[in-house]
Amino acid sequence: MTQNILIAGFGGQGILFAGKALAKMGMNEGLHVTWLPSYGPEMRGGAANCSVVLSDTEIGSPLVPEPDILITMNKPSFDKFTPKIKPGGTLFADSSMIDKKCTRTDINAYYIPASALASDNDLQGLANVVMLGYFLKVTGIFDYDKFLLDITSGIPASREKLIEGNKKALAIGYAYEG
Repeated sequence: MTQNILIAGFGGQGILFAGKALAKMGMNEGLHVTWLPSYGPEMRGGAANCSVVLSDTEIGSPLVPEPDILITMNKPSFDKFTPKIKPGGTLFADSSMIDKKCTRTDINAYYIPASALASDNDLQGLANVVMLGYFLKVTGIFDYDKFLLDITSGIPASREKLIEGNKKALAIGYAYEG
């Protein structure tokens, strides 16, 4: 089975990190994986997105023009990419940053106030990891404990605060009842 995932938002929201985390976990699970970043020249604050393809067979193209799954962290990305989700696909939206709901009836839509949850828990900059926790819960695409170990194992001990922050953010997203 192949999952075409698009993650989109502003530069600085951890869009590329979220995509790398999914791609790395896919590789560790023995899947074929592509990760393709796209961002404007201004990076922080500008548009950013990345395509992640996870498959149990060879991947023909890293492009994701019609995602099976869209994770969107801001309103411009929501407006731009929601119409491109394949029928039967899934939308994950940061309801802290997006003040409307999807009107499509042919997709599944999930909303989580990821940015607010991160901010309320003193986890500024980790809304992306909160979103990943919720994404894991809803999709069951990867085992939570393996994913937690995977995203924290690459953080050096000298940045231990990031390890605890990522653990807490992932747990908050996973525990969220939408």
